[in-house]
Parts: sequence; C-alpha cells; structure tokens
Amino acid sequence: MTPAPETLFFKKSHFVTHLPVQFRYSRSHFWSQKREGSRLRLGFTKFATRMLGEIVDYNFDTLSGAPVSPGQVLGWVEGFKAISDVISIGQGSFVGANQALQEDSELITRAPYAEGWLYEMDGQLDDQTLDVQGYVAHLNVTLDRLQEKNSADDKLPNSPQPDSL
Repeated sequence: MTPAPETLFFKKSHFVTHLPVQFRYSRSHFWSQKREGSRLRLGFTKFATRMLGEIVDYNFDTLSGAPVSPGQVLGWVEGFKAISDVISIGQGSFVGANQALQEDSELITRAPYAEGWLYEMDGQLDDQTLDVQGYVAHLNVTLDRLQEKNSADDKLPNSPQPDSL
C-alpha cells in the first residue's frame, strides 16, 4: 500500500480539504500527480467535486494513445448539481480513464486525490499549472467571489407578486 501524500490543510468558511503538497493544480480545479517516467495522473480537486455534487454519470470521448493538448475536452462528468467537461491540463498522449470508476463513480467524490482520479496521460503539464501555495491563493479568491455573490443574492428583493383579484 502506498503511503498517503503530505498534505496542506485548507479551511475557509464551510469548505475544508487536505491538498496534496507534491501535486500541481489548475485554475479549473484539476490536480496532477507525477508518476513514473512522463506519466501523469489527473483528477478533480475537492472543490470541483463539491461544486458537482453526487456523481451521476461520466464518459471519456478520447481514445487511448490520442494526442492531447491543454484545454482540450477529453470527456465529461455529470453531478447532481452540475455537469463539467474533463479537460487536459497538459500536452502529450491520453493513456486512459480510471477503470475503477466503472464500478464506483462515487470514488470521484469520496477519494478525489486517491482512488477517484479521472485519467492518465503521458507528457508534460501546461506551464499555467500551480503549486499548492498558488492553488491555495486561487482557491481563496474563488471562495471570496462565491461568498460575495451569495451575499449579493441574499440582498435581492423578493420578486414582485401580482395583485390579488
């Protein structure tokens, strides 16, 4: 059994997670873990899974061995709250999706940084990826914006009601 990676505890408002320190992160809330050689394992961050909610379905449209580039849509994941494209955050070739998800797609939510990984690729990451500290800064800004939006939504007046006859 592989030992658990060193993590950074992050808490803001009602959101809590442990971010693996050695992973790289994207502003679109994907993580990447360096494996053997040029192999990369990628998945959704805890923040992304929280926005999706309970996982309903997923699919990868990309074939094994196909070339991939940053921003390319590789597939999709549907959650109870939202649907999200699964995008490449690197350049190289698609190795394949996590076969364990066929039996239990909820792994994406239950263990996003471990058994719930989404896909693997051979290649290199986009130079826009962030280290854990950069991702924490991005996450702080994202959560602040969400809180501001929620506060503004709470202050909206109720919709006018039609006059009763």
